[in-house]
Amino acid sequence: MKESDRITAAIAVLGEVMGASDSAVPGSILERAEAIAVFPSLVKAGFVVGGSRGHGVISVRDPQSGGWSSPAFLTVTGGSIGFQIGAQAVDLVLVVQNRRGLDQLLKNQFKIGADASVAAGPVGRDASASTDIQLRAQILSYSRTRGLFAGVTLNGSTIRQDRDANERFYGIAYRTSQIVTQRLGGSPEPSAEWRAALVKHAGGTP
Repeated sequence: MKESDRITAAIAVLGEVMGASDSAVPGSILERAEAIAVFPSLVKAGFVVGGSRGHGVISVRDPQSGGWSSPAFLTVTGGSIGFQIGAQAVDLVLVVQNRRGLDQLLKNQFKIGADASVAAGPVGRDASASTDIQLRAQILSYSRTRGLFAGVTLNGSTIRQDRDANERFYGIAYRTSQIVTQRLGGSPEPSAEWRAALVKHAGGTP
């Protein structure tokens, strides 16, 4: 998938997730998000031993201006062992709640469940992160599943910078932090459309 197509797919996923009234990410959570990452069509498949792989994008909100960064590119890979059969495509949204979670996610690689506290986020427009685990979690995860798969978990999956994709899109193999915090690379299309989608659903400025 081309980088521009990955961004367009992430825009569509965010819009579709937020358009589902019974399973939307609560606006109160998005409005205070430090960063949002979207992985369209993360593919998981297996029989007893499973694996996953996908590609996504992340943008960070500037704490001063409220403006969203252009997207940096990420990959997610991982495996799980247990009773599982079938295959599924998962649209994954990660909402980073605080600076510590962001710092972990911006490392060269980040292991879900080990490097930071990740919890399944509450859903519904009127829901809030009220449980203890959600209040302690640095990152809230949301997923939308197509297909059948038993024993699904993201624990143990690893998120890495995709510097090859960054180079193809921006012309330079920037690190994730250089794009989303130092704001290097400019704003190739469809970055503006992606930022507009973030503003629509999470507030802030383009």
